[in-house]
Amino acid sequence: MDSGTWDGSAAAAVTDDYDFLSSTNDAELLKRAWRTEKAAPEILQFEAGLVDRSREQIQLVEETLEELMTSGSDPLTVSLNQMDMDRTLFLLRSYLRTRLQKIEKYMVHIHKNTELWNRLSEQEQKFAKRCIEDLEEHFEKSVLSKLPDRYKSSVKQSVISEEDDMVPEPQLDTYVICRTKRSLGALQLDNSGIEDPVDLDPGDLYAVRYKSIKSLVYSGQVELV
Repeated sequence: MDSGTWDGSAAAAVTDDYDFLSSTNDAELLKRAWRTEKAAPEILQFEAGLVDRSREQIQLVEETLEELMTSGSDPLTVSLNQMDMDRTLFLLRSYLRTRLQKIEKYMVHIHKNTELWNRLSEQEQKFAKRCIEDLEEHFEKSVLSKLPDRYKSSVKQSVISEEDDMVPEPQLDTYVICRTKRSLGALQLDNSGIEDPVDLDPGDLYAVRYKSIKSLVYSGQVELV
């Protein structure tokens, strides 16, 4: 069986006191987006609207802090506002950094796949193109220019290779920990059809292969922990 469940105590340990995100405020949505992006082996759709709102919120709190400190407000009030801004800033930076790390690792694979490429923001696409250009230039100067013509590709082992066998790709067979927001009923998580369907019940944690639930992750029906 490709999946399993944990009891309450084990679940708490795995999720690091993760609170189920039933709230829809932007701070919680950003926290959810960061956790999902961090857990997923592939690059996910860039949360453009959420990122823009989070940046606006950070700017608003910064302006509020300046006003509070100028007016000599209660230090506790200033501290609480500072903590709120720091939390949002940490989540936003971590979310963006996680995506950049994936782009650096899988930039060629992402660039040649239209679906994946369209998941990037405009700034991320520019970053990926620059990384690819720099990497190709480095390979050409340091290695490829010194090899026979049949081995001068930076994506294939030789000219006889039918695929880009030197391009790193995310391992979609990787196991992930997930849970559902609502009952999804019995789902076939094994494409071979050999394994029995699994009932995904809300609140329970499951260990499954990412590729088995990726469509549910895309639609937001399943959250990665």
